[in-house]
Amino acid sequence: MVSGCDRGAHPAQTGKVAPDFTVSDGYSSVHLANYRGKVILLNFWATWCAPCVQEMPSLLQLHHDNPNLVVLAVSIDEDPGAYANFIRNRHVDLVTVRDPNQTAANLFHTEMWPETYVIDRDGIIRRKFIGATDWSDPEIRNYLKNL
Repeated sequence: MVSGCDRGAHPAQTGKVAPDFTVSDGYSSVHLANYRGKVILLNFWATWCAPCVQEMPSLLQLHHDNPNLVVLAVSIDEDPGAYANFIRNRHVDLVTVRDPNQTAANLFHTEMWPETYVIDRDGIIRRKFIGATDWSDPEIRNYLKNL
């Protein structure tokens, strides 16, 4: 069973071009357009969000198992120390950036944490997942593989 899939998707999102953004937190920077031509999993999360913490191990495993898939994690954490400790202690080695003002999340009308968008090679939003998702689910992995 795929959890959280497509529930509550903003009607203007799926099938539309993903809004471009650049977020920089002083340590890392993410510009979405730099990843055009690749399949992207854009994950909005926070260290204080229990479902976000729950899904992180399977998200990291997906990242390790699929080097051609770009996983971008945009944290809405306000506390830079809590964020840095989480990244270090949980060995988060995917592309992540802290966006406490929710600049990128607001462009995607994100209101629940975590929310994850699947963006195809042409920059089109293909699917939205709301809530903790098991990224080891064979259905999800097959879907991503076939994009």
